[in-house]
Amino acid sequence: MFTGIIETLGTITDVRREGTNIHFTVQSGFAQELKIDQSVAHDGVCLTVVAVDGMAGTHVVTAIDETLQKTNLGQWAPGRRVNLERCLAANGRFDGHIVQGHVDLTAECESVEDQNGSWLYRFRHEPGPGRVTVEKGSICINGTSLTCFNSTDDGFSVAIIPYTYEHTTFQDLRPGHQVNLEFDIVGKYVAKLLGR
Repeated sequence: MFTGIIETLGTITDVRREGTNIHFTVQSGFAQELKIDQSVAHDGVCLTVVAVDGMAGTHVVTAIDETLQKTNLGQWAPGRRVNLERCLAANGRFDGHIVQGHVDLTAECESVEDQNGSWLYRFRHEPGPGRVTVEKGSICINGTSLTCFNSTDDGFSVAIIPYTYEHTTFQDLRPGHQVNLEFDIVGKYVAKLLGR
């Protein structure tokens, strides 16, 4: 389980395809602390660490075809920065919201508006069962726990404060870019019970 509070940024240094899988090498400030078989959220996608090179400050994760179909990982290339979060320790502080690392679908960034102290982002996604946002409810975008507003069946807005902007990949996000979305787990269960 994750909280959507980004620990650090990583940089993709190598992308290697093997059959229908893709192996990503990621460089980060906490690579030397990672262990093989550990779960790490990469732009909101829970992936298992399969190799660690502490000297190089890198780790390797593998994405299977199902993951590639549901996320934006197929667009990743060397040089791309990604949001990283290790799974929550049992005695950790719960600062965000419950994030599973199971991406529901991708959304498109429609607009970015500089509001002289914050940034307003608008996203659009395909409507469907369980794809529910509510005013002032939680949403996870590229692994970042955020509060949504201007919620509709196929879109929502979020406001980004300077700290989040500077410490996540939101500073790299432009209109037309695809992001990974994970809807609030409580909302998905309620929607299922109500047949939505």
